[in-house]
Amino acid sequence: MENMFRRVIFEKKALDYPMGRDILRQFENTDIEIRYSETGRITGIPGKDEAQSFFEGKNTLVVGVRRELDFQTCKPSANYQLPIVSGCAAMCEYCYLNTHGGKKPYVKINVNLDDILSKAGEYIEKRKPDITVFEGAATSDPVPVERYSGALKKAIEYFGKNEYSRFRFVTKYADISELLAVQHNNHTTIRFSINTPRVIKNYEHRTSSLEDRIESAYNILNSGYKTGFIVGPVFLYENWKKEYEELLKKASDKLGDKELEFEIISHRFTTSAKNKILKVFPNTKLPMDDEARKFKFGQFGYGKYVYDKDDMQEIKEFFINNINLYFNKATIKYII
Repeated sequence: MENMFRRVIFEKKALDYPMGRDILRQFENTDIEIRYSETGRITGIPGKDEAQSFFEGKNTLVVGVRRELDFQTCKPSANYQLPIVSGCAAMCEYCYLNTHGGKKPYVKINVNLDDILSKAGEYIEKRKPDITVFEGAATSDPVPVERYSGALKKAIEYFGKNEYSRFRFVTKYADISELLAVQHNNHTTIRFSINTPRVIKNYEHRTSSLEDRIESAYNILNSGYKTGFIVGPVFLYENWKKEYEELLKKASDKLGDKELEFEIISHRFTTSAKNKILKVFPNTKLPMDDEARKFKFGQFGYGKYVYDKDDMQEIKEFFINNINLYFNKATIKYII
């Protein structure tokens, strides 16, 4: 995977940690700009307007320290978020993180990983004998920066040794070769977000191809991990059924007889997300016509535009029928 970043900013405190110093060595003697922050405030990312600020933020890697060690909850998929990385290097036009990362949404690696895992251990102890599940990609895709941090590898090993813990994350990237030989003890699930080639080409900029994601899922399964696919967001467009069926066929050719979990997520958007997207991607082809959707209040008190009841029923019937047709041992966790 080629380097995605134009600059890397080190919080001074990050260099007190072995991971911080190791990442600095990786960027020395390269053409990547290196900066330092004495205070921990991240400044100096260029941007004359909202679009340029967004893209320059995406091209910036911050190496810092996680100060707040209390974890956020992550229901219903897990008990807690594991804050090893925040932000995402991908430039998916529809992503909900577009409204969460500020005007300059940089990617940050937290180098005090031992402290973070120690805190995870406290949560595990408090909930015993119940299993505690941690999600590693709630506000990020940690795979593109794994080459610098090795944080996923260390987390997988940590949770693999604790019988009362489980770890999971999802990615749009195929560069998982460093994780194949890790001693995971079947405690980690690595899922892949997939979509039709049309959606990937038009909306999922700077991500791995569909074929590479499916190949990586195959390799992950052969290394003993649990895996599955998030198909989403599902868009209803001309020939959508044909293209999503081709997507499932392609995955089935590699994994049709394997145990898999599917999560199906239909496209939805908020007004604030729509406004942000239109500023950053003024020529977007995303279907965001308010009149064509149903307005629905979400669990966090804000409203979003979703497909109406008939469209959702069609989506559910399509994916239930075709997943059962093309996969022998698949489980559909939900369709929303």
